[in-house]
Amino acid sequence: MIAKVRASVMKITAVSMDELASALPAPITALAIRGWQSGFPKDIATQRRPPYESRADSIMYCQVLAEVAAERGWDICTYDAKNVEAEAAAILGPRADEVLHGPRTTLGLPWSKDHRTALAATIVTA
Repeated sequence: MIAKVRASVMKITAVSMDELASALPAPITALAIRGWQSGFPKDIATQRRPPYESRADSIMYCQVLAEVAAERGWDICTYDAKNVEAEAAAILGPRADEVLHGPRTTLGLPWSKDHRTALAATIVTA
């Protein structure tokens, strides 16, 4: 079942990435993806046990995104979600609050922590 799900995710992700790439005015050159634990177990029996079972799905999706991006020749930039906002703030210096938190003030909801993390990842991996 997991192999079927992974194959389906690969197919849909490839189609979606191709649609996105063709809709943009400039070529995609890189993709920022939340990093995953190096050495994460590959065998399903281990992934079904703590502490891995709560992360296996998320890691599979990140790995699929990385594989599909690599097939297209895009650079893959990973980031640590726990530290990426602080890393972006260090890069931005005094403008950090305005850049990272300003969009919520300007745009309002649904700008959330997830959006801020994605923005920070873009800054850090650029």
